Amino acid sequence: MKSDDGKEPRNFKKADLVLVGVSRTSKTPLSTILAQRGLKVANLPLVLGVATPPELEEASQERIVGLTIGLDPLVEIRKARLKQLGLSVDASYGLRDQVKEELEYAQRIFRAHPSWPVIDVTGRAIEETAVIILESLKERDEQAKNARAALI
Repeated sequence: MKSDDGKEPRNFKKADLVLVGVSRTSKTPLSTILAQRGLKVANLPLVLGVATPPELEEASQERIVGLTIGLDPLVEIRKARLKQLGLSVDASYGLRDQVKEELEYAQRIFRAHPSWPVIDVTGRAIEETAVIILESLKERDEQAKNARAALI
């Protein structure tokens, strides 16, 4: 929890995994599940117009995973969240155009970091996404191990 929502970005270098995505892409619950499996996990929300911290670039790029979600499901999730908090569903946080811009911003960041796998969480259970992330890490570790072995 010390590294939830971008708190303590200096921990990105120490993390086994850093999850990156816009608000409501399940970063925190995924972090919790993966931490229960023994990983040190940090997460960072991508906020439109806010640059990512330099510590993200300094972290092992093989340990960063992008999270995305479909536009319409995200709009519905955010409107439900606003309603749950007793706020107007017409707040910019839940407006389709705003959400679309945020997702496009995230996609630009993901394209700038082609080594990051990007997982679409639309319609997935958190546990299912966690398994996909773990498999991705295992695959990347195997590729790195094979690359090192080929050099010997």
